[in-house]
Amino acid sequence: MRKTIIVSNRLPVKISETDGEFILHTSEGGLATGLGAVYREGNNIWVGWPGQEIIDLKDQEKVTKELRKTNLMPVFLTQEEINNFYEGFSNETLWPVFHYMAVYAHYEQVNWDAYYQVNQKFRDIILKVAEPGDIIWIHDYQLLLLPGMIRAALPEISIGFFQHIPFPSYELFRLIPWRAEILEGMLGADLMGFHTFDDTRHFLNAASRILPVNTSANVVSFNDRAIVVETFPMGIDYDKFVALGSDPMVLQQIKNLKENFQEDRLILSIDRLDYSKGILQRLQAFELLLQLHPEYIGKVVLYMIVVPSRDTVPQYKELRDEIDKQVGNINARFRTLAWHPIQYFYRSFPVETLSALYNFADICLVTPMRDGMNLVSKEYVASRNNNDGVLILSEMAGASKELIDAIIVNPNNIGAITRAIVDALDMPLAEQQRRMKQMRQLVSKFNIHHWVKLFMTRLQEVNEMQQNMLARRVNQETAVFIRQQYREATKRIVFLDYDGTLVGFQPNIDMASPDPDLYQLLRELANIPGNDLVMISGRKHETLGEWFGHLRLDLIAEHGAWQKTKEGEWYELPGLTDKWKKEIMPMMELATDRTPGSFIEEKSYSLVWHYRKVESGLGELRANELMNTLRYYTVEKGLQVLPGDKVIEVKNVEINKGKAALSWLNHKKYDFIMAMGDDITDEDIFKALPPKAITIKVGSQVSAAQYYLRSYHEVRHLLRTLKNK
Repeated sequence: MRKTIIVSNRLPVKISETDGEFILHTSEGGLATGLGAVYREGNNIWVGWPGQEIIDLKDQEKVTKELRKTNLMPVFLTQEEINNFYEGFSNETLWPVFHYMAVYAHYEQVNWDAYYQVNQKFRDIILKVAEPGDIIWIHDYQLLLLPGMIRAALPEISIGFFQHIPFPSYELFRLIPWRAEILEGMLGADLMGFHTFDDTRHFLNAASRILPVNTSANVVSFNDRAIVVETFPMGIDYDKFVALGSDPMVLQQIKNLKENFQEDRLILSIDRLDYSKGILQRLQAFELLLQLHPEYIGKVVLYMIVVPSRDTVPQYKELRDEIDKQVGNINARFRTLAWHPIQYFYRSFPVETLSALYNFADICLVTPMRDGMNLVSKEYVASRNNNDGVLILSEMAGASKELIDAIIVNPNNIGAITRAIVDALDMPLAEQQRRMKQMRQLVSKFNIHHWVKLFMTRLQEVNEMQQNMLARRVNQETAVFIRQQYREATKRIVFLDYDGTLVGFQPNIDMASPDPDLYQLLRELANIPGNDLVMISGRKHETLGEWFGHLRLDLIAEHGAWQKTKEGEWYELPGLTDKWKKEIMPMMELATDRTPGSFIEEKSYSLVWHYRKVESGLGELRANELMNTLRYYTVEKGLQVLPGDKVIEVKNVEINKGKAALSWLNHKKYDFIMAMGDDITDEDIFKALPPKAITIKVGSQVSAAQYYLRSYHEVRHLLRTLKNK
């Protein structure tokens, strides 16, 4: 029976040992809440580390048995693995780089080795329970290699991956020595999810610049698979936080807060101890508030909760010490006998206490330097059942892309945070309610359950799309069908593009001349009775004539501007003009002057701007600029602008490979028609040929062609099978 396997670094339970007995405590985390309903259903499984080192095999068996009762599967890690994989590579390499704090990153080979081995350990556990038809959903930065490892072992299985922290820009990501291996691991997934569009864009950019992959919109083509990369902003359990507002325990704590703070205005700050959270900057902004606005002394309190995290690590210990110092200085400087400006707690609190604080606080101050989403901001909004209160939110948090009615600030701008606090304190109730209602509607709709449903539905759609693409690939069964059609026919015509179809893509266009193997193949195919082979290319007619004039081939050059039958001479399409070139050439020359490595190729009735030798990124940028300029100038001149593989071509609109192919079909009746090509210009042939024709796109799955092949090697192989009896 089909099942869903959820995989994360930690299981959604905490495990503790008392007198030799292991006790499970359910986690309160957002992910555990959202996926709780999923993993508890039927025979679904959640795979992860139980949270502590368990060495004894009998204890491992005992824990495994206990966890399996609730559909959980443990991955046991040694202390050394925890130190090197989790504390080491995950949190000392990936975490700082992904949070734009690369100065804190360490690149240790021993940590990378442990990261690789632990991902393998997770893979081995999953392979014990995974079956064909299952769905595997992997979570977060600790398991970036896992999708690729599972894909290698189970090529047909459905894999989703979601990253809960930011994905950095290419310039930062490239600092990681193992960047290519990480990307290849992630691309084992079918669907990849990020919190924001920026993260999605950064991933696509990094993949296209580091790996030999093709990206089109949000689809990456890698190892003959289409991987979809999309944005799925994560939500919270909205109803839970709404309901907590009327919980008797929460109401009692709200009453206590009112008694304690009376008329004081409360600013709430809740964070885990981490340098990415902007805690020190927040304290500086609050200190500046009290300096510039002494009228708030005795009236405003910053209620700061910092949840302990990794405080044995030097950077975190220093951060904690600095927070202690700043809080002490501010309290010592501004406090009165009856009032403390900062109420500071270095510990975690139960969700009921947090709910009481969310309900009571006038302002919630959430100003991380960088955050994937930040659910505290959404929890505060969900808790405001009276639609009042003000959220101050960092523009560097993923949530800022959704909660646009918050006061959005740059967390590096201390003055801006101070001004935001003043604006929040002075904000009229009607304005508070207008903003909060909008945000509550959004948080209510895009809740954690909506997020899970959206991701799983999209994963199913992606799998269906991939199946359709696989069905179009020329596999063994399709090849048998094509050979059968070919052998039953007596009059056959085969249209063949050249560059990218019969030979590989070369940095230098003059290096792509035919090799002896290709000559032999074409010669044998052309000499078979009943065969007409038509080479249909964008190449100059002089070049095609020089390369193939001695073979029994029909030649169509420059996309149809020049044509030649086996026995005849070259003739050009009547009515064409090249007078437009003197207007277009200066535009291309300007682009060439600005783009080192680019060059212009002039044909009889077309101009081609090549950027195959240009630095990746710059070429695409200049090509887009040139395309926009050319489209404006060519729109009323009877010209067509064609973007191709590292080229932009301008030609007469009358010149068209499709029209040229149809003119050949008008001379003779054929009972077998086949066309193969790799370029956008070949789409004209695929669209023009009759439905019975066999059309094959090379190197891409997105095409009007019926089938596709991955490379020119596969094209030659298929053609060889046609000539063999």
